[in-house]
Amino acid sequence: MNENVNKWIDDHKEELLNDIKELCSIPSVNSDPEGDMPFGKEPYRALSKALELCKSYGFSVTNYDNYVGAADLDPSLDRYLDVLGHTDVVPAGEGWTVTEPFNIIEKDNRLYGRGTSDDKGPLLCALYAMRAIKECKVPIKKGVRAIIGSDEETGSLDIAHYYEKEPEAELTFSPDAEFPLINIEKGQFRVTFGKKFKEDPLLPRIKSLKAGIALNAVPQKAELVLEGYDMKLARRAIEEIEKECKVKIEAEGEKITVIGESAHASTPELGKNAGLAAVMLASRLPLHESEAFKLLKKIPLLFPYGITDGSGIGIKMEDEESHALTCTLDLFNVTPGEISFSFDARTPVMANDENCRLVAEETIKKAGFDSFEGKMVPPHVVPSDSEFVKKLLGAYEDVTGLKGYTVAIGGGTYCHDIKNGVAFGAVLPGRDTRMHGADEFFDIDNIMLATKVYAEAMIRLLV
Repeated sequence: MNENVNKWIDDHKEELLNDIKELCSIPSVNSDPEGDMPFGKEPYRALSKALELCKSYGFSVTNYDNYVGAADLDPSLDRYLDVLGHTDVVPAGEGWTVTEPFNIIEKDNRLYGRGTSDDKGPLLCALYAMRAIKECKVPIKKGVRAIIGSDEETGSLDIAHYYEKEPEAELTFSPDAEFPLINIEKGQFRVTFGKKFKEDPLLPRIKSLKAGIALNAVPQKAELVLEGYDMKLARRAIEEIEKECKVKIEAEGEKITVIGESAHASTPELGKNAGLAAVMLASRLPLHESEAFKLLKKIPLLFPYGITDGSGIGIKMEDEESHALTCTLDLFNVTPGEISFSFDARTPVMANDENCRLVAEETIKKAGFDSFEGKMVPPHVVPSDSEFVKKLLGAYEDVTGLKGYTVAIGGGTYCHDIKNGVAFGAVLPGRDTRMHGADEFFDIDNIMLATKVYAEAMIRLLV
């Protein structure tokens, strides 16, 4: 390890923390475009501030139409490594107790505030690593560029714009996840299926059943509205479903509300699917056996409650490197004339049209549904035995003293469409920084270690 670089980082600790505080104080949540500000005023302010900091560090700065900024340590060198971070944040949300979301404070050896760990703090760790290399005059032979986005949380139009103008570097890492290193992002398989009916007017029946607000999230709430049904007769079924599914159910008039627990579609096992619980409840009520109701009752067989491996639709699979497929039914829309559902599956490397999409389509259509629309998005893989991955993990191990290893995830990162892109830190293993939640924070010891890891990794790749 380069001790001069590490000492420089230690000596500039307070400056680094102050720059994180200043950048995170900008409420850079995506909003409507304004003039030449494609993602709104605050994302523009945050991007401008980041580029202003980069100039003060002595980097060569380029602004790509206020979508993305770039900072080169030494523009005379051929660009070899890109470091990809972002300055936009998710909305503040409710429930903050330690500080206001954009009033960044230091408490209990942590920085609290929105963006501290996602992703302004990690971005500045990488920028300070570059700055340390520059000011310590480490003799690098290849170029490194920080790419600073401003739309990662709401679609990544920023990066699409950037790569329309610039080629990818030979290697890319993003300090926008967790250590040690994410080299595989599973594929996606998203489908909407359903059927339309001639409305059957006989009662009692389901007037509507709706659940889900996003395809990539287990529904936390479902609303079931009945018509022509004595709700007193539903009490036993409600108690059974509450106990079996561990959800809360409230009934008022002919409306039943089911409250479960949301989770990201990449980790559906952490949620309690309110939509499925509502379907199970409806299936146990003595409603008129219309064609629509008979088909609805097949949903718990295709997507059994609490089973998220895709086995109900025949696509359960697993491989050693990218692990098991996950599948969650997340959007529900039932009326007397139509039923439709959407599921989100995260697929291992082994998944393809033949063993996944066609199998699911055949199973769902055999059950009686006649529409099936969806496609597979391939996984992202950077080989774990590549020299790039080995050097990154070597730097991580030597700086932290922790074991380095590769990880496969069901979610997506900034690097999903970049050929030689991996997610590398900045959060240390086992630390929940409440990213995207109330009281988001970044441990100061984690900040310092991440900065040193990035500096060591850059030196190994660039010298």
